[in-house]
Amino acid sequence: MTTVRPRTSSSAPPALVALRLLALLLGAFFVSQGLSKLPWFLDSGILSERLQGSMRNAPAPIVRWYIETIAMPGVPLFARLVPLAELCTGVALILGFWPRLVAAVALAMVTNFHFALGSYFSWEFLIDGTGLPVLGGLLALAVGGARLPWSVRP
Repeated sequence: MTTVRPRTSSSAPPALVALRLLALLLGAFFVSQGLSKLPWFLDSGILSERLQGSMRNAPAPIVRWYIETIAMPGVPLFARLVPLAELCTGVALILGFWPRLVAAVALAMVTNFHFALGSYFSWEFLIDGTGLPVLGGLLALAVGGARLPWSVRP
């Protein structure tokens, strides 16, 4: 007769271990992105200049409208919110704290960034390492990232 034992984190299925490793790597990516944007806290003009460059090179009218109507008026807020959100996302993914929710919110955030930069209208998006690989990894975590091994659970 065979007895069924509950799975422990030391005997986690390989797919969950792989997702946990993905969360760690994406977490490190987001922490590094957030750290690179820390100067935005003191100078929102950095973000404003970046958005103005994107607006001048906007590949589609909808991107220009989005930058003029939503992004530029919110620069003082976004210059502080973006680095903070990236840092919090990174730490949460590294710790494994609510990985599905964090990945879903980060997916929306990254989708927004790429839209504001007009990335979706360029072939280069397909080879950009911050494009499809990050979106795909976040989507995988948002769908299958529940109960990851070696995670902090609320």
